[in-house]
Amino acid sequence: MIRQIIKIDEGLCNGCGICVDACEEGAIGMVDGVAKLLRDDYCDGLGNCLPVCPTGAISFEIREADAFDEAAVLANMEVEQPLPCGCPGSSAKTFERREEHCSHGETPQEIHSELRQWPCQIKLVPINAPYFNGANLMIAADCTAFAHGDFHRKYMRNKITLIGCPKLDAGDYTEKLQAIITENDIKSVTIARMEVPCCSGLEAAAKNALQASGKFIPWQVVTVTTDGRILD
Repeated sequence: MIRQIIKIDEGLCNGCGICVDACEEGAIGMVDGVAKLLRDDYCDGLGNCLPVCPTGAISFEIREADAFDEAAVLANMEVEQPLPCGCPGSSAKTFERREEHCSHGETPQEIHSELRQWPCQIKLVPINAPYFNGANLMIAADCTAFAHGDFHRKYMRNKITLIGCPKLDAGDYTEKLQAIITENDIKSVTIARMEVPCCSGLEAAAKNALQASGKFIPWQVVTVTTDGRILD
């Protein structure tokens, strides 16, 4: 059939992958570092991906294309999908964590991770991952779990954890965090940062995202010193 569908100029694409997140139907994917329309029948022709493209690489065209297949899209959403980077090791996963029960004064022989999902990097996590629904969200600076020895047990347990470093990562986290908070049923937000000044960027992004979401969600900030203490 002849219909409106998106067109991607691969010469203009910078490989950021933002359009992949924006396409809720899964029509766009990253191939060899470039965004591509993977299936015509997954594209509804509405163009949610157009306004987010920073280079203007996406436009509309009218051409012969398979009809939009909503049933196929819904079925595909039930299948685990790779993330925008295209790396198989970055597929979204959820982990079941068992509780450790010890006698008074004893500790388990092995300390288990409390990370409940993969990926955990803010830049890589899918906005509409199923584990966000009903989640208590932990937004943590990369260094916090290394600086504080009991960070997993005290702060990550029963939370979905996102990590980032505003000093090393390009761009601002606000837009991504706002989308996650806005589009999912987030129950609470904990922001964990280091005491160093550059970590204020992570705290600011999380607070701005909460405010921009228009939701009233309980939140708190945990500050970790460079020697591993928790500031009151």
